[in-house]
Amino acid sequence: MSTSIHPSAFVDEGAIIGDGTHIWHFCHVSKAASIGKNCSLGQNVFVADNVKLGDNVKVQNNVSLYEGVILEDDVFCGPSVVFTNVINPRATVSRKDSYKPTKVKRGATLGANSTIICGAMIGQYAFVGAGAVVVKDVADFSLVVGVPAVHIGWMSRHGERLDLPLTGHASAKCPATGEKYILNNDCVEVDQS
Repeated sequence: MSTSIHPSAFVDEGAIIGDGTHIWHFCHVSKAASIGKNCSLGQNVFVADNVKLGDNVKVQNNVSLYEGVILEDDVFCGPSVVFTNVINPRATVSRKDSYKPTKVKRGATLGANSTIICGAMIGQYAFVGAGAVVVKDVADFSLVVGVPAVHIGWMSRHGERLDLPLTGHASAKCPATGEKYILNNDCVEVDQS
């Protein structure tokens, strides 16, 4: 395998690009960025210094990953997802020392046009609906939608909605894979038994 970088893309010297990664039209990857193996950056993606992408990350068109963003393995960013890195920006006030990190954990999906306000952590295999505005942490396996984003359900690792209440004690199987999930109060886990 090897990387594939479109001639219109700019990858600054020093950027780390993993094997099998594809970088498409009009992208810019900054010198201190790190991108894992088998990733895909769609058209017009910007990756700032000190951004880290794990393996198998898919970033669709028109997404800017600003300093402080970390995407773990298997994360999906839909078209035009927005990340911020300062809570109170002003054009005339430099706040580079105030960047807040945003971490998106393994397997999470960020729907098209969703906005992730800096400082939030998106849990593993969480699902952020299209157009949602995330202003606080999202639990593992949560399905959140709306402005601001609210928790409306639970998702499997396969990306299927689970038949579970929002809280309490229950179990459900993924309708696609049959994998079993356990709800314990406000947390969902894969049944390891």
